[in-house]
Amino acid sequence: MLFASEGVLAQIVPAIKLTTDEKRLFTRQMEVFAGFGEYADHEVGRLIQSIQNMGQLDNTLVLYVIGDNGASAEGGMNGMFSEMTYFNGVTETVADQLKHIDELGGPKAYSHYAAGWAVAGDTPFTWTKQVAGSYGGTRNPLVVHWPDGIKAKGEIRSQWQHVVDIAPTILEAAHLPEPKSVNGTEQTPIQGTSMVYSFDDAKAKDRHTTQYFEIFGNRGIYNDGWLAGTVHRAPWEFTPRRPLADDKWELYNTRVDFSLTNDLAAAEHGELKEMQDLFTKVATENHVLPIDDRTVERVNAAIAGRPDLMGGRTSLTVYPGMTGMTENAFINIKNRSFTVTADIDVPKDGANGVILAQAGRFGGWSLWMKDSRPVFTYNFPGLQYFNIRASEPVAPGKATVRFEFAYDGGKPGSGGMGSILVNSAKVAEGRIDRTQPNIFSADDGADVGMDEGMPVSEEYQMPAKFTGTIDTVTIDIKPVATADKKGVDNSDAEGLEKEAEFE
Repeated sequence: MLFASEGVLAQIVPAIKLTTDEKRLFTRQMEVFAGFGEYADHEVGRLIQSIQNMGQLDNTLVLYVIGDNGASAEGGMNGMFSEMTYFNGVTETVADQLKHIDELGGPKAYSHYAAGWAVAGDTPFTWTKQVAGSYGGTRNPLVVHWPDGIKAKGEIRSQWQHVVDIAPTILEAAHLPEPKSVNGTEQTPIQGTSMVYSFDDAKAKDRHTTQYFEIFGNRGIYNDGWLAGTVHRAPWEFTPRRPLADDKWELYNTRVDFSLTNDLAAAEHGELKEMQDLFTKVATENHVLPIDDRTVERVNAAIAGRPDLMGGRTSLTVYPGMTGMTENAFINIKNRSFTVTADIDVPKDGANGVILAQAGRFGGWSLWMKDSRPVFTYNFPGLQYFNIRASEPVAPGKATVRFEFAYDGGKPGSGGMGSILVNSAKVAEGRIDRTQPNIFSADDGADVGMDEGMPVSEEYQMPAKFTGTIDTVTIDIKPVATADKKGVDNSDAEGLEKEAEFE
């Protein structure tokens, strides 16, 4: 494995030996990545072939960015079976993942390879995605194909460009003006420089000469061949290495040092100071300051303290037909006590299916019925399931099914007691040992009367439409206590395979 250290190239340490289990897991992780790479190439090829079959390929501007800000190292030293563990501050062990090794690469996995693969994949650069002051975290190849618009064939262009240059390039190529107003709303001017000037002139002088970078406190600034940056925290670290004001900056002359191996910060102190001042200037102009160096807790608006569509609301009523409600457009139940109250009608032949579910296979919760028996499932990022079940069915006719969760409080992600009530009578209770503090899903929403996307529980198959009738479902929450607004707990995921059943 390869590991990055600050200010130097990643080192191969001969003394480090992987165990048999580590070799087995890490080999499988790269097999999955290679398989996906081949799949992506195949699908892009299908798209290009379809355009060619239409007779439009020569007249189509294709911009193909290879990569995503460099290889991603957020998998940590071991990688992950479920990437939602990263966003909730949970570390997966090798043993945890080996239990799922045959599922990696399939629909039941949301896997991520170990950080060592990311460092290797970003060769010859030292760092990876999330490290804004290194080309390993920012530089990607770009393929441009447009036979009707570009005379040159099979040539390389070395002008410095940035992703913000793509929109101006398309506008110029299509002879379209930049929109100044959309539906009466004045638009912020598009930043970036069109790349069209370089298409037929390999020696054209760079037009994009200054660019800032920042993510999670990692900062970088490029200016006319110079690159300065600092590593505030590595992608696999949940806390900063030092205060922002104490960060150590590096300086590279990219015109003669492609791989960024010769740090000139000490020798060119004056140049470094100018670059730092330039970063402050452009960061201020682009509203980067003040810098927020928190990481995964920023995805939860209640913890991050940012504006929220549901901010301040303590109750939300939803109705049948409301599906795919994204997390930031749905009431936030994380790190607090809450209730879910459903007014339903059970048919004579019984009811099955989901009353209300949020998110899916890689974390979420669901209030559902099996043979008219209410069940509440809490899925802790695809690794641990807590099921609270009623032993007796709900009688046919109108009924109110209510789930109550009494949060323990304390650090985010704590557990609590759950209870199911039918017409105000408690019919089941049990403990949910841990909860997701930050996020359930980036793409799997909340659904009334079904569970679209991926299922929260493996005991039912999506869409698991409710076979009874739902009048309304109301979610009520208690506000987050100020004392609970802390960072996530980076504890090991012990006993991830345990399933807590409360009959």
